Amino acid sequence: MAKEIERKFLVCDDSYREAASGSVEMSQTYLSTAIDATVRVRIAGDRGFLTVKGRNDGIVRDEWEYEVPANDARQMIDRCAQSPVISKTRYRAGRWEIDEFHGCLEGLTVAEIELSDPDEHVDLPTFIGKEVTGDPRYYNSSLAKTGEIPD
Repeated sequence: MAKEIERKFLVCDDSYREAASGSVEMSQTYLSTAIDATVRVRIAGDRGFLTVKGRNDGIVRDEWEYEVPANDARQMIDRCAQSPVISKTRYRAGRWEIDEFHGCLEGLTVAEIELSDPDEHVDLPTFIGKEVTGDPRYYNSSLAKTGEIPD
């Protein structure tokens, strides 16, 4: 079983684009948004993924992610979605993943960093704004359900 240890921040400017080593278009939906068993299907570029996440314990939670055929992922999105589809562009800048959301979430940009330990110190780049780690309104599953940018 894998553990995800992650902090999440709002982004205050687009300087991450200059630091980015690349980007990928993503679409994703949820097969379950239950707190104890969030199940996501995602297409990232031309690859499909199925991810199961457990309940958060602070910034740590169980996570299992499996690559699946992209066509299977598309069919799951079309036939099994329990939430609207989220579309976003993900940029990678060093260890940071920065998501620019599209559609009804246009204007929301969030940066995440995965840590090796919950107490790991992180130097924050200039594009990092308010921390929203642990705020359930910024979980992707919540954003998919509400279709609204939190206040």
